Amino acid sequence: MESLEEDLTCSVCYSLFNDPRVLPCSHTFCKACLDNVLQVSTNYSIWRPLRLPLKCPNCRCMVELPPNGVEALPINVSLRAIIEKYQSDNEPKAPFCPEHRRQPLNVYCVQDCKLICGLCLTIGQHQGHTIDDLQTAYVKECHTPARLVEQLTDRRWEEICGLVDKLEQEKSRHESLINQDRETVMQYFQKLERLLEQKKEAFMTVMDNATGQLVCAYKPLIEKLIDMKEEQLELISLISSISEDESALVFLEKVNHFRERVNALTQTELPEIPNLHIFPCLEKFLEEHWDNVTIGRLEDGPIPKISCHVERHFSKEPQSALVKRWTFKSLTLLAFLMMLLMLYWLKPMSKESLREYLVLTLVGQVQQKTLVMHDQAAKQSTACDKLHFKLMAING
Repeated sequence: MESLEEDLTCSVCYSLFNDPRVLPCSHTFCKACLDNVLQVSTNYSIWRPLRLPLKCPNCRCMVELPPNGVEALPINVSLRAIIEKYQSDNEPKAPFCPEHRRQPLNVYCVQDCKLICGLCLTIGQHQGHTIDDLQTAYVKECHTPARLVEQLTDRRWEEICGLVDKLEQEKSRHESLINQDRETVMQYFQKLERLLEQKKEAFMTVMDNATGQLVCAYKPLIEKLIDMKEEQLELISLISSISEDESALVFLEKVNHFRERVNALTQTELPEIPNLHIFPCLEKFLEEHWDNVTIGRLEDGPIPKISCHVERHFSKEPQSALVKRWTFKSLTLLAFLMMLLMLYWLKPMSKESLREYLVLTLVGQVQQKTLVMHDQAAKQSTACDKLHFKLMAING
């Protein structure tokens, strides 16, 4: 093929012959090339000779042209036909479909962003899909990368950076609170020196665990936002690698991949700053549990379990209050029975009257207790609903 292309190349312009013309010496050149040679070798004055002299660029022989110049030279019809056949054979052909034998991939599926054949569209898995011409789809998507980059706005960038700063500030603030508690504990236990060393180390371990909980609470959020920042920077820099000079299919594949990454980034929800609380406060814990601890009972001094948790607005009734409430009910019932005995002793009643009196009294008590229990159940249900929504918001 290379030797054939050399034979079909003009020796003047070193390109394939364009409108080949044959000189009287049998050499062939492009018509435009002969016009240029004739213009250089001939003085175009108003007194032209009847025959125009021309030196052949190959054999250097002087040939005479008619007065109308190169236009009068015969066309090398055979050579022109060979060139046209050569050019048609070297044109890129559409690839064939891997699923349907000898079917060219000449249709672009917009939905799946790939070339398909006619059978894929009519009987294959692409039935009903939107199609387009490859070049038309290429023209439509030429400006898509620029529009996608516009979605990565400065406002969202500032929002991400602002959240990172706030999270860092909150993390530092809570670490500062833990460090303040650490200093309080250190000052408290330094008074006891060696006797308090074991307790002091226990408190240090607890606070280290609290710091770990704090890091676990904030670090994933910070890392997520940092990853989003890096992804946005990478997408902005990636736009330079998408060139319109590439083939249409490669360009569309890159644009589709770029669109998917941009959509995934822009649709990712930004995390909320958790309303984190550290419980208990060690300063208060020491005042409540350690101020009354004597040296002889030092081993009994309690060690707190510090936890970092999101604030929840619900309460649980202490067991002591529950015992007191049931004790009060028992005493009330006992007093009621004693009152009935005294009443019966002071004013005897028949069995029917006593039964009727007891039934009415007990029915009234049951109705009253039923109303109280109904109110308590309604309050607990409301509290549970609020807790459920808050937990959903936290997990979401």
